[in-house]
Amino acid sequence: MRFNKLFLGLVLALSLIATACGNAPDGEGDATGGAGDEAADGAELAGSIDIDGSSTVAPLTEAIYEEYNAEQPGVEINIGVSGTGGGFERFCGTGDIQISNASRPIKDDEREACAAKGIEFTEVRVGTDALTMVTSADTDWVDCLTTDEIVKIWGPDGVATWDQVRDGFPAEPIQVFAPGADSGTYDFMNETVLEKDVQPRQDYNANEDDNVIAQGVQGTKGSWGFFGFAYYQENADSMRAIAYDAGDGCVEPSAATAQDDTYKLSRPLFIYVRNDALAEPHVADFVRFYLDTVNDVIEEVGYVPATDEELKAAREAVEGATA
Repeated sequence: MRFNKLFLGLVLALSLIATACGNAPDGEGDATGGAGDEAADGAELAGSIDIDGSSTVAPLTEAIYEEYNAEQPGVEINIGVSGTGGGFERFCGTGDIQISNASRPIKDDEREACAAKGIEFTEVRVGTDALTMVTSADTDWVDCLTTDEIVKIWGPDGVATWDQVRDGFPAEPIQVFAPGADSGTYDFMNETVLEKDVQPRQDYNANEDDNVIAQGVQGTKGSWGFFGFAYYQENADSMRAIAYDAGDGCVEPSAATAQDDTYKLSRPLFIYVRNDALAEPHVADFVRFYLDTVNDVIEEVGYVPATDEELKAAREAVEGATA
């Protein structure tokens, strides 16, 4: 009987020791510590990430997710395309997404909405886009437009026919297909070609999905529209890009002209990440993977790589938020 009591006491002691080891503080005694520790040790991560926002940035984020999914299949990522403004409404308003894709910097009122909800975030520059004006393949009379001519089409008094844009153009109807008001692409075009606080025409075919815009442009002779360069590249066999003359002659949209800033419709691309989400290992790991991978895939998607300095600053910002 004495042997049995000693044996049971030894078993109980060993059990308490094992329990204490299993409850070691994060980062001690096992590989389940702070953000990113599992990935660093080669362990598989699990969880979900909800992303919404810019339809321009979405193809880039999707391409990176495809690469990431091969390494971390346990992380599920859902990507929406409600437009940059729509993404920030969810990011700062309802707070139900961890990452917001954006084709423009966050606005002051959006920052204030985040602050009101106590949401801190990190801005991450991921590349550059050449916003591209397009028309259908059979609209063969327009190759280049000046700022004044774009205003005639897109401005509040938008004209109805092409001959009102330039003498010599035919009296063909203009059908405009462009992003809606929640789009960062919409904002960028307005800020670039229209005067401050001037709103564009309202009688156009608006959609936050660039694929829908592309379909409208493709199927309509006399069409005019605009979206990210990646969507033009994807549909280059069924539409034509229109060069832009900002005052120094016509410049075609391309990765090279966006990089050297000769194409004056180039713009930065971002992702915004909630800092509380970066405390989750799978979110921090995906964002780090994004920055390590983005320049390997961005040109194939159709955009311009971020500079080494921009990526370094982004990495430092992310690490600062996870420290």
